[in-house]
Amino acid sequence: MTRRIYLSPPDVGAAERQLLLDAFDSNWIAPLGPHVDAFERDFAAAVGMPHAVALSSGTAALHLALVVHGVGRGDDVITSTMTFAATANAITYVGATPAFVDVARGTWTLDPDLLEEELAARARIGRQAAAVMTVDLYGQCADYARILDVCGRYGVRVIEDAAEALGATCGGQQAGAFGECAAFSFNGNKIITTSGGGMLVSHRRDVVERARHLATQAREPAPHYQHKDVGYNYRLSNLLAAVGRAQLQSLPAKLARRREINTVYRRELAGAPGLVFMPEAAYGTSNCWLTCVLVAPDAFGATREDIRLELEARDIEARPLWKPMHLQPAFSGCAIRGGAVSEHLFDFGLCLPSGSTLTPSEQSRVINLFHATSRAGGASVRGVTHG
Repeated sequence: MTRRIYLSPPDVGAAERQLLLDAFDSNWIAPLGPHVDAFERDFAAAVGMPHAVALSSGTAALHLALVVHGVGRGDDVITSTMTFAATANAITYVGATPAFVDVARGTWTLDPDLLEEELAARARIGRQAAAVMTVDLYGQCADYARILDVCGRYGVRVIEDAAEALGATCGGQQAGAFGECAAFSFNGNKIITTSGGGMLVSHRRDVVERARHLATQAREPAPHYQHKDVGYNYRLSNLLAAVGRAQLQSLPAKLARRREINTVYRRELAGAPGLVFMPEAAYGTSNCWLTCVLVAPDAFGATREDIRLELEARDIEARPLWKPMHLQPAFSGCAIRGGAVSEHLFDFGLCLPSGSTLTPSEQSRVINLFHATSRAGGASVRGVTHG
């Protein structure tokens, strides 16, 4: 009996167990502890940033990034419409309003030209955005050379949502190095996981220290519980930080495996008609968190949904690309500039199983099913034998 193939399952082993038991045996169970401190140091070094604070989720990191920079009620924050809901949710947490901008066809990340149009239009009416929150999509960094230039000319700060991009690069710099600060996620489906967790990094010590204070219920240094600010319960536990430290040790191997999986998909599906892979931008390298394709039904002989359902019937998980935020009921009243590109990606895009634990035989099952679905012209292929 074959096991279910998941989109991006966690990759854990003996090292994680060893450090987790070390944390358990030390009796440092609650948030904070030596593994939290060490994880922050190790992670900052891994992404080439001087300061980092470990948090309970990537969403918490995005929320605190906005709070620390004074974004609040009545403000607008521009972000990519092609993203997971956490990006837009964090903006609403502080009382601000998301304003969405479409992505570029060549990168699937925030379109710098449309961003410039949006910032210029806002400058003309005297309602400039409080921040631009970029999104590094499916492991690919946004075009920071252009985005930082545009935002710099209009005096708008940049906050980087790097939740999906650990290990990716842009212009020779690691994801997380751009803007005022950057948020990472260690959810169970990410490149490395702590089960649930996140990290906020910055070039500025004061940004990280302020976030650290707020994340610990904003408790003041007093023998009793003293609070001058409203804080949050956002710190990562010592147990989960221990898992994160072990995960970080194998990051190079996990990244290499993701890129290998992506390379095999591209090679073995190169001849499939109507199939186009997510482009890799010339300005950097993707971490290939998920391998994503667009399916042209007329050329391929089956729709994106036909393929997904056939994979699911074989106990293989695949998912459509993110549904654009401007199409989500929760954000239907928000402004959108452009939108046709992200809508096209959602209509025709599919994320393939890409986890670093995916075996060659499992990947062959996925690839063979793609070819069989194409040959069958969208009809049922459940009788096809797979390698």
